[in-house]
Amino acid sequence: MTIPELLSPAGDLERLKVAFAYGADAVYIAGKSLGMRAKARNFEIDEMHEGIRYAHSLGKKVYVTVNIIARNEDFVGLEDYFTELEKIAPDALIISDLGIFDMARKSLPNMEIHISTQANTTNFASANFLKKLGASRIILARELSLREISDIRKLSPDVELESFVHGAMCMAYSGRCLISNYMNGRDANRGGCSHPCRWDYALVEEKSGALIPVFEDSEGTHIFSSKDLCMIAHIPALINAGIMSFKIEGRMKTVYYVAAVTKTYREAIDDFISDPELYASRIPYYEDQLSKICHREYTTGFYFSPISEEDHCYTDGSHTKTQDFYAIVDDYDPVSGFCLIEQRNKFEVGERIEILKTKGENFSQVIDALFDFDGNPVMAAPHPQQKLKFRTAKPVEKFDIIRREV
Repeated sequence: MTIPELLSPAGDLERLKVAFAYGADAVYIAGKSLGMRAKARNFEIDEMHEGIRYAHSLGKKVYVTVNIIARNEDFVGLEDYFTELEKIAPDALIISDLGIFDMARKSLPNMEIHISTQANTTNFASANFLKKLGASRIILARELSLREISDIRKLSPDVELESFVHGAMCMAYSGRCLISNYMNGRDANRGGCSHPCRWDYALVEEKSGALIPVFEDSEGTHIFSSKDLCMIAHIPALINAGIMSFKIEGRMKTVYYVAAVTKTYREAIDDFISDPELYASRIPYYEDQLSKICHREYTTGFYFSPISEEDHCYTDGSHTKTQDFYAIVDDYDPVSGFCLIEQRNKFEVGERIEILKTKGENFSQVIDALFDFDGNPVMAAPHPQQKLKFRTAKPVEKFDIIRREV
């Protein structure tokens, strides 16, 4: 059985390192332009280079997104950008626009190219055509069912198939949306989406004759807001369909989100490969872990049936969570049992926390004492990114995460 690649998002260098620490096989990143998440912090060239060196030292991969729907002005300086990318040697480029694809093939003849989901590839003929042009992988449109993906696998045997398995869903076909452009002039197809589909709306019907049920409360109705995708309970079906790369959405998400989701899918994949019965028995555990991140209600998207009214958030477009992200471990002294952490949210002495381990079983404890970087006792951690110390009940590692039930 082929073990699928686990592909995680990395909005910056820290999240890249965290993704690998929690089990990702590869990450996808973007430069300061030409990626579909312009509001993410993203990478300068030297940061990209550092991240790629770091990944390769671990035997991992980095894919760089150049996947906007390009306008004429986007080609200015593009060849120079490709020259810079050639020097730092990412493992592949993710591209949707055929003009950018053509320029990349000419400028970087030895670079692997993955076709972005923005290109909305929905059939075997397109997959085979793109393979002939030089693409090595197709990131499939999210609107495909597992049956359709399985058919593409059979009819396009020489193309790698990648598909999203977790994260936010877009109300538009393959993410091609103009609502953000219309509402505030931010182009969703060039990385500027402001997510107006998550806002609340009031729908007015004027004798159209259409029988459209509208559920509305005092806040309005979120008729465009999809639930989040979650396929953790369907790993065998994804593998059997021929998907070789499981992609997690979220370059705008937090370090905590990247860590928790990556670890859960890593454990689920490894459990299924080693023992399918073990995987089946642990599905409630995986689902519980994914309930502890900031998320909307979950759906399986288009994988098993067309999207229906059950896949939308009509009354609330916001996220829910059961855990707060407090801090990330920076270092640990096994002699004293103290860990050095970088604080992200306020917490105090006396609170019960849970430590999300990069590998292995998580554990809980009470913080009975807290010290600043110089060893002075403190009662609380009020300042973001403050360096603090406390003694842990069990050994911890760099990138372990401190969280607490809300």
